[in-house]
Amino acid sequence: MQSRQDVLNQTIERKRCASCERWQGERTPGSEPGTVAIAAETDTGLCIGGGWDGSERRARSACGHWRLWPPLAPAGT
Repeated sequence: MQSRQDVLNQTIERKRCASCERWQGERTPGSEPGTVAIAAETDTGLCIGGGWDGSERRARSACGHWRLWPPLAPAGT
């Protein structure tokens, strides 16, 4: 992934692929709580077990099978 200055922080409230446990693209927990850091909204990753199972999806994509990526879960949950 790019340097921290060049990444985008996407909020988990958007419920996009980048913050979903089913998406296998490159990402890290964001610099702010409740965010995920991605290099670009056009980054792709494989969907495993979701609505687009087996398909490459962009970080900004969404579907009705979203599940929070565990590293983004608030402490104590």
